[in-house]
Amino acid sequence: MKRFIETLKNIYKIEDLRSRIVYTLFILVIYRLGSKIVLPGVNPNMLEALTSRAQQGVLGILDMFSGGAFSSASIFALGIMPYISASIVIQLLGIAVPYFQRLQREGESGRRKMNQITRYLTLVILLLQAPSYLTQIPLEARVLPGLYFNISSIIILATGTMFVMWLGERITDKGIGNGISLLIMIGIIARMPFAFFGELTGRISRQGGGLVMLVVELVFLFLVFVISILLVQGTRKIPVQYAKRIIGNKQYGGVRQYIPLKVNAAGVMPIIFAQAIMFLPLTFIRMGETNEIPGWISALTNYTGFWYNFVFALLIIAFTYFYTAITISPQRLAEEIRKNGGFVPGVKPGKKTIEYFDNILSKITLPGSIFLAFVAILPAFAGMAGVSTSFAQFYGGTSLLILVGVIMDTLQQIESHLLMRHYDGLMKTGKVKGRAGSAASV
Repeated sequence: MKRFIETLKNIYKIEDLRSRIVYTLFILVIYRLGSKIVLPGVNPNMLEALTSRAQQGVLGILDMFSGGAFSSASIFALGIMPYISASIVIQLLGIAVPYFQRLQREGESGRRKMNQITRYLTLVILLLQAPSYLTQIPLEARVLPGLYFNISSIIILATGTMFVMWLGERITDKGIGNGISLLIMIGIIARMPFAFFGELTGRISRQGGGLVMLVVELVFLFLVFVISILLVQGTRKIPVQYAKRIIGNKQYGGVRQYIPLKVNAAGVMPIIFAQAIMFLPLTFIRMGETNEIPGWISALTNYTGFWYNFVFALLIIAFTYFYTAITISPQRLAEEIRKNGGFVPGVKPGKKTIEYFDNILSKITLPGSIFLAFVAILPAFAGMAGVSTSFAQFYGGTSLLILVGVIMDTLQQIESHLLMRHYDGLMKTGKVKGRAGSAASV
């Protein structure tokens, strides 16, 4: 406790870090206040039907991501997910389309151009999703004429998401942590107390050891939390022999160092991206009315069903490989080792080293991605075990892994500011084990 208080004092002493934290909290407060502003022309007392729909199926996950803004017909109801969907498309185009590949190689100017294209695409997605969302608002809750209400609400919803996107960018530029990921995290945290008290009330009202089952659920949730931390932090160390010159003579001594390669180098981004893809079917149907939709669309909007979780798991595995390839390049890693005068013991420099790293990454990424996918679909199993829908969502990657990953990355940035100014870090070891920028690529 004494060390923690001392760390807070050190944070306060660093003016730049202090101002960044205060600025981040200020932006988060603005976001949460905006989530409570209801669309003009909507009577908030007549939204029982929308609230009921938003507690079930994939709409419940979407409501959790928006921090309850979806179920309250807020101006931020569509949240940040349209922007993430647009980012997915642009990053995939960066692999397949030469124009976007060229932009990626142009440095800062290319990045600005790609960000501009992402914003335009976000607006297009919003113009598709906003009318679909308006179909969920009950007619009795509307106090304005139909056409005027639809046009004005579409404009407000699109503007609200663009404003949320701007808030996230301000946090990334002038605050601490990755802004988009923090907005998602704060939305999840905002729904957690309601989910817990709902589960508590439900267990108390049941006969036959309801509170005992609640304790079992909390213990299991704690175990999943620990597993999530291990999944975010897990590494494998690859020995690398560096030649170190001894000053004062001509002898060289071998110093063995290690390259830590993460079991999950992609962080939480595969889950965020995969979840954004799973929301897409809602763009093409009337949100929530999945019982009237036959075929594969209905199957992909039932978050407790087999096909939803199967596709969701496959997308997580695919995005884990995709983001690992972006984050860690075997060719670049081998080149950096060569420039530093090092080599992997028992492996020839050059092509063999690249193949060695590629083989290692493939071996550790596969089990890591499968385990990440398994943790992500745990809410479906929790629901089968009798856990309420809202509380079951906190057992998997759509919530818990995102919370762990974003918190670890934010703490690591604070840690870096402290160590850079020669203060003790947040942890006793002086290091917070996280992957810097794991969520910064959104």
